[in-house]
Order: sequence, then structure tokens, then C-alpha cells
Amino acid sequence: MPDPEPRDGADVRRRVRVALRRHGPTAPVWRRRTAIFGGAATVGLIAVAFAWTADRASELFAGMTQHHWWLPLLLTPIGFVAIAWLTGRLAPAARGSGIPQIIAAKQAPEAAMAGLVSARTALLKAVLTAGALLCGASVGREGPTVQVGATIMAYAHKWMRVPVTASVLVAGAAAGVAAAFNTPLAGVAFAIEELAAAYEQRMTLLVMSAVLIAGMIAQGVAGDYIYFGLVGQTLPLRAVLLIAPVAGILGGLSGGLFSRLMLWLARGGSRLISGGRPLLLAGGCGLIVAALGVVTHLTWGTGYSAARAIIEGSDAPLWFGPAKFLATLATAAAGLPGGIFAPSLATGAGVGNVVHALFPDQPTGAVVLLGMVAYFTGVVRAPLTSVIIMSETTASRGLMLPLLATALIAEGAASLICRERLYHGLATGFLRPAPVPDATPEEKAR
Repeated sequence: MPDPEPRDGADVRRRVRVALRRHGPTAPVWRRRTAIFGGAATVGLIAVAFAWTADRASELFAGMTQHHWWLPLLLTPIGFVAIAWLTGRLAPAARGSGIPQIIAAKQAPEAAMAGLVSARTALLKAVLTAGALLCGASVGREGPTVQVGATIMAYAHKWMRVPVTASVLVAGAAAGVAAAFNTPLAGVAFAIEELAAAYEQRMTLLVMSAVLIAGMIAQGVAGDYIYFGLVGQTLPLRAVLLIAPVAGILGGLSGGLFSRLMLWLARGGSRLISGGRPLLLAGGCGLIVAALGVVTHLTWGTGYSAARAIIEGSDAPLWFGPAKFLATLATAAAGLPGGIFAPSLATGAGVGNVVHALFPDQPTGAVVLLGMVAYFTGVVRAPLTSVIIMSETTASRGLMLPLLATALIAEGAASLICRERLYHGLATGFLRPAPVPDATPEEKAR
């Protein structure tokens, strides 16, 4: 058998270069993995920093109101006008929650990096959301964390020279949910249920990896905390059969009403109310939020403290839920950056408080959680995500089946008020209009 033809040095070097391009540290597969792991770790760290900043802003506002009860009547309207003006002037894509922006950005991920998921938009989103909390606005940080997370993941892929696809944005957004709530399973459910209506099997590993890494980073930095505290209460089957329908219908209808009003405001309602003067509307909404806060002392900010107190059994007025509903709606109408996750959970706690008044002999925390999952499902129309969020944020695994039953009833009740899903409806406002094709010579001649 003849010896193989000897290879010269140039041929060997060429083969080595080809092998390195395919399998070395600069190969596409390694660049993609680096982008995923690095992006997810960064999302976790930024989410923790953002949460700390938002909490400090809320505490600072609370401290000011304790010493000067009248200050919000000036600070809140003026702050609403200033933030609405800055948002419209500097980052229109930063207004509102942040979740609709990612749903819209999936249509053209690369192009969205110039607006919906640009670094400028994400930075201003975080800063202006903290500013809104500093003014007492009824907003949350979870929705903004979704937009920031998707932006970070997109830039991580861009810097590693990996194509930015819809799957990349979904992974970053899901990592944001996991890090914001310290709920990894909820991040996965949110990606499947809310962001990826046509879920692709090939993106499963990407989403799971991003969620787990962001969750572990956030947990390692912020600690293994339970968002709303440990709830070990359960409900007997007979009580569930009575309470779940009541909570599901009441929470679903009220959550559906909130979604319907939000969509109406986004599609011309705000312009109709303000007569085309958005800053005037922002000031009026700020005055409403200020008045509610001064009178109730409970509707400021995310509503986290009030919700946790209600879950733990503290006495709360039955009007807390409607008051928080109105404060959140007024904040959203003003066009400020900020999410509705946490305020919706707080409103849901108010709904649960009302339901508990109808069933006073049952455990307070368990009944309140059913009200929370019902209202939250009615707003976001994602029952699986709602149940997992409530289970993970309270460690209430014994209530999984009652929560699921309540969420499914709430989903049906909400659809009677608002058929369209809120975030998908709001996303249409961020979609670019389809280009109009040039007229043909025959059409021009006409």
C-alpha cells in the first residue's frame, strides 16, 4: 500500500485554522454559549441592583410623606409631568410596562435594537421607573426588568457576533422575570405562556439556561428570600369548592375590567380625556394618585408592603383593592415607565381581602392568595404563570390545586369583559407599520 501523500506546512496550517474556526473558542457554538451565560449572569446582577434602587426610592418617598403629609399633593403631579415629558422626549419606547415592547420587538429583533431594546431605552427605563417610585406612582419594577433583561441579552449576542433572534429576546425577558421575583419556574412559564405564543422546541435550552443562571445570580447576591413570605396555610376541599368560584369570578371580572380600560386608554382614550395635551393628563393623573395616597396612606408605590401585611392577616380596609386599582390605572394613563405586575398583585390582595370578609372562618393568607391569583390572571391572562408566581413567592405548594382552579375560573370570567390579552394588545402600539409598496407605472399613470 503506498504511503499517503505528504502534506506541506501550508496545508496543515490551513486545516488547523479550519478546525479552530469550527470547534475553537471563537467558533459560533462557543460564542453563542458565552453570550447566553454572560448575558444571563448580567441580567441577574442588574435585576438585583435595580430592585435595590427601586426599594430605596420607595423608602425615600415614604420617609418624606411621614414628615410632610401634604408634600405628595405637589411632588406627585409635578413628578408625573416631568417624567412623562422626559419619556416622550428622550425614550418613547420606555413608556409603560416593558412587556409589550418585547412582544413587539420579536417581529424584527435586529431592528428593535435601535429603539425598543436599545441601551438608551433600557437605561432610561430603569432610571425613570425609579423616579416614578420616588414620586409615589403605583408602578412595579418587574415589567421594566423584562425589557432591560431582553436588552442585555440582545447586546450580549451582538457583542459576541451572534444573530439576535426572537428566541434571544424571549430568553432575556424570561431571565428578567426570574431574577425580579426570585422565581425561576415562573420565568419559564412566562416565556412559554406570554412571550412565545408559538413556542419552538429549539429555544427551550436557551430559555432554561438564561432563567436558571439569572435566578442563581440574583439568589446568590440578594439571598434565598421568599417574595411575599412563607404561607403554609391550606384549605379543605369543601371550602375550595365555595371560595375558588367566588374569588375567580370577582378577581377575573375586575382584572378584565382593568385590561379593557388600559387598552381603551392606549387606543385613543388618553387623547380623548386630555384633548391631545399629554402633559396636562399626566399632571391630572398625578393629582389623583396623590389624593388617593394622602387619604388612604396605602396606595403608594408597588403596594408590596400592604399586600404582604394583608397576606399575614393584618386588618385592612375593604376599599384598599378599588383604591389601588384606581391608582394603578391613573399611573398607567399618565404614560410613565413602570410595570403593573406588583401593583396588580397588591390589588389582588385587596380582592382577596374582600373574599375573606365573605368567608371569615377560613385562613386569611390562603383566601387572600386565591384573590391575588384571580385578579392577576384577569389582568395578564396567563393562568399558569400566575399560579407559579404565587406558589413560588409564598412557598404555598399546598395551595397549588386551589390556585389553579381559581386561575382557570378567573381566565374565563376575564374573557367576558376583555377578549384581547392585555400585553399583546398594548404591543400593537409599538409595532412598526408595514411599508407601503411603491406604485407601479400603470398605477402612477392612473
